[in-house]
Amino acid sequence: MHMADALISPAVGGIMWAVSAGFTGYSVRKLTKDPDEGIVPLMGVMGAFVFAAQMINFTIPGTGSSGHIGGGMLLSALLGPVGGFLTLASVLLIQALFFGDGGLLAYGCNLANMGIFTSFVIYPLVWRRIMKKGVTAKRIWWGSVLSVVAALQLGAFSVVLETFASGRTELPFSAFVVLMQPIHLAIGVVEGLVTAAVLTFVWQARPELIEPNRAHLQAGVSLRKVLVVMGIAVVLTGGALSLFASSFPDGLEWSMFGVMGEEEITAAGTVHSTFSDIQEKTAVLPDYTFKVPDGATELTETAALAGTSVSGLVGGAMTLVLAGLIGFAVTRFRKRETHA
Repeated sequence: MHMADALISPAVGGIMWAVSAGFTGYSVRKLTKDPDEGIVPLMGVMGAFVFAAQMINFTIPGTGSSGHIGGGMLLSALLGPVGGFLTLASVLLIQALFFGDGGLLAYGCNLANMGIFTSFVIYPLVWRRIMKKGVTAKRIWWGSVLSVVAALQLGAFSVVLETFASGRTELPFSAFVVLMQPIHLAIGVVEGLVTAAVLTFVWQARPELIEPNRAHLQAGVSLRKVLVVMGIAVVLTGGALSLFASSFPDGLEWSMFGVMGEEEITAAGTVHSTFSDIQEKTAVLPDYTFKVPDGATELTETAALAGTSVSGLVGGAMTLVLAGLIGFAVTRFRKRETHA
């Protein structure tokens, strides 16, 4: 559900950048008051896992569409809403800058649609309520599916509102929403099941990691099993399983095609051109593969597959470093404030 810049106007993009920046600042402030030092390695490895997992589009049977996990609920359940939100912000920034996935102008929209609704709306209203009487395997499964479905429905509807507010008449509100909501309902069910499976593993290995009953993990507490298994999952998912991703358009592209017969919209204007030029220069692995060499029309099949594997590994490593650095910087600031 990564929106391209062409779907929104500069005004909508600017407003959503401001909204997302506000939530980011709030999250940083909240995290500086959290005494949990064990969150730093978890932010890094879980951010890398979500990056790799988002590369795997799964087919939605009978639709000709596909979907991928958003990861926001998974991150929030393990890191808390503010830690999960900041980690997802890292994932989306790496994707937009270095892989051309989601527009830079639309970054605020994507972070709001996939992060704000998940971490700050559905997580407290649905997930925490279901887990209120204690975390069990059954509650994890029900909580994951219901929470992810609800978050995706809000996110999908927000996409429709953002295109409508941007004046994209190619995507009339009623026709667009009729396609967006059902396909993301199906995608949400699958993501919910994936989220539940990962959280169940973590719960069985280290039950104190699952929010909202997570005990604070002081420095020195061993997270080795979880970190090692999730690290291996990052390598396998990004380096190998990504090669088997569905070739069908994702839910957003599928909905756009159903409305106007095309999966992409072009946009003109100085602002859009500026952001496009920046992204073209920073995207070293556009569309998660190597750039087409000068003089060639396309990559060979072998080169394309190799580019996908490299993208999964490099992107996972980048996200691990960025999310880990955010967590480390926050904990360092907290220590400085404590000793001031």
